[in-house]
Amino acid sequence: MYLQLERGVSPETRRSYQSDLKQFMGHIRDRLSAKELSEPGTINSLHIRSYLKSLSDQGLKKSSLARKLACLKSFFRFLVEDGRVARNPASTVRSPRQGTRLPTILSKDEANTLLDASTSHQWIELRNHAILETLYASGARVSELVGVNWGDVDLETRLIRLRGKGKKERIVPIGTVATNAILDYQRHPPHKNKITPTGISAPQVPYSGSQPLFLNTRGGRLTARSVERMLKQETEHRFTKTVTPHTLRHSFATHLLDEGADLRAIQELLGHASLATTQKYTHVATDQLMAVYDRAHPRSGSSHSIPPEGDPLKR
Repeated sequence: MYLQLERGVSPETRRSYQSDLKQFMGHIRDRLSAKELSEPGTINSLHIRSYLKSLSDQGLKKSSLARKLACLKSFFRFLVEDGRVARNPASTVRSPRQGTRLPTILSKDEANTLLDASTSHQWIELRNHAILETLYASGARVSELVGVNWGDVDLETRLIRLRGKGKKERIVPIGTVATNAILDYQRHPPHKNKITPTGISAPQVPYSGSQPLFLNTRGGRLTARSVERMLKQETEHRFTKTVTPHTLRHSFATHLLDEGADLRAIQELLGHASLATTQKYTHVATDQLMAVYDRAHPRSGSSHSIPPEGDPLKR
């Protein structure tokens, strides 16, 4: 309840925290007596360091270790605020240093290849196409996308309301192409007992107000996991790279930056609390610029930089 009401975290984060705490308690049970376990104040920073080391020895990535430590810091912070323990034993444990990992993105041509692929007028295909267009047009997190209702979308002004981390809301544009994809999806409402080419019966649910924007085949709200599976099926035979909903979010930000969008505007569109989080996209853009420079400039030092005879760059 604390995570849901006070912190406003997503259901996915709550499930991750529950799993992490269960794993931590399993580790601690092997090291403390039953009496000690009944008193949370007996757990100290050495126990937490021991837990993280055991996970590291198992080959867990630094990003996962950092998340598990963040979970423990949040849990013991709650216990301190609630008066159950006097101090937070995780507060003195430093998060593992992580290298800068650049996000995977699609090039503009790859994004067009993905988004232009669907020509079907079947309900499930129209829904999937509208999902992909909306993810790429808005930069939404997948958890934000599946939480959108019809009342959150203004197709006339081409705006959508997203509910992000910590219950923060933002309104972002989605553009004409995504709007048209949603309209196509809306114009072909599913009918009860209608069988799609996949053999799945489409749901019969009205498209209005508090109804979810994107439905599953039973008429309920689509889950983030279902969107991830759908995108994997759409891309695993088309691209050598792994494409996730977050890949489209990264691509959205990088392509805006490539076209000269202001970094702070991108921060607002993405719903980042800190500009530092958004600045990672400048590294992606710089890498792309360097690749173009190496290929095109005759004095770049690259073996591929000298254009062939007749190339416009040579004239």
